[in-house]
Amino acid sequence: MATDTKNSAHAVEAAAVMGLLPARPRLLALGEPTHGEDTLLDLRNELFRQLVEQEGYRTIAIESDCLAGLVVDAYITSGTGDLDEVMTHGFSHDWGTSAANRELVRWMRAYNDGRPPSERLRFAGFDGPLEISGAASPRQAITALHDYLSARVDADLLPCTAETLDRLLGPDDRWTCPAAMRDPARSVGRSAEAGRLRLLADELGALLDEQTPHLITATPRDAWDRARLHGRTALGLLRYHYWMADTSPARLTRLVGVRDRMMADNLLALADRGPALVHAHNSHLQRGKSTMRMGGTPLEWWSAGALVSARLGEDYAFVATALGTIRHQGVDTPPPDTVEGLLYALPEDRCLVGAPRLAAALDGTRLAPRVSPWFGYAPLDPARLADSDGIVFVKDVPQV
Repeated sequence: MATDTKNSAHAVEAAAVMGLLPARPRLLALGEPTHGEDTLLDLRNELFRQLVEQEGYRTIAIESDCLAGLVVDAYITSGTGDLDEVMTHGFSHDWGTSAANRELVRWMRAYNDGRPPSERLRFAGFDGPLEISGAASPRQAITALHDYLSARVDADLLPCTAETLDRLLGPDDRWTCPAAMRDPARSVGRSAEAGRLRLLADELGALLDEQTPHLITATPRDAWDRARLHGRTALGLLRYHYWMADTSPARLTRLVGVRDRMMADNLLALADRGPALVHAHNSHLQRGKSTMRMGGTPLEWWSAGALVSARLGEDYAFVATALGTIRHQGVDTPPPDTVEGLLYALPEDRCLVGAPRLAAALDGTRLAPRVSPWFGYAPLDPARLADSDGIVFVKDVPQV
């Protein structure tokens, strides 16, 4: 068994990843089992550089606010803004404080300098404008979509005026109240105004689709893509706020499901531009259902990766990442009868293994699921190894 595993281990390089796949996918998803470790982000950066230089990849998408990501993309493609401002305003979830994310943005800007638009690298966030504490107001998304359409189509075709949207939206703090995450009664998501806005967002999105032949010739393709992004985001946020106001037992399951649906829709749009490297938590990118406990409630929903994989087939590939130790978080050497323990016995500090081949080699071998003492690390499930195309294993995360 140990010999089979050792013989199937490769260096973590773009060529090795591609060697595990039947063809170059439009979306190559690299998962991580925890957030906030620059060791993993440095590895992601290195792999992306190789994919750019050797495999023709031009886009990276990360688990960050899709609207904020437009700030990063503008900087790396045209130099708009300065790096400090971009790191502050271009990321959600506090990802802008990461040294590895800063280095990624710096390198992408330097790579693009002097290159023609067709050869420039692109950046995207593919998460919704969401945080654990709640969701953003739909104002930015729905007004941007309305502004785009009102400048390019007959006013008689628009379902509303900008003044109507502003009146229905009201103050943004109605939407962003942190108390609404725990108290549905504090949410504005099922108010009459929210219901009307949801209908208008749908109508504006439909008008955008109906006018596509005109719009893609009247404006640059990037402007049309941004309008579609604003349309998806406006409707997704209004749907999320609707479930924020729900009082049924399905509330939390629907919230996490709506979030991953928003992620999936953004990824499918990026696949049209592909190929792209996608980076997020394993739970968002895996092909199977995701599970977690929130407030003591067990939740189960289809991940963004599962939704995208169902649509793209072999054009979607998923490589999970697993860790041996994160000692500064109390995650010590994995037991030898776990998947991580088996990989920890290999001599390499980090390696890539083909997941289906590893699952076949383990056929009949009973491995125990690893139990992490820290909630922030999600171990591999030995029963679901074959759901991924590969596993990147990092033996130890050093304490900073």
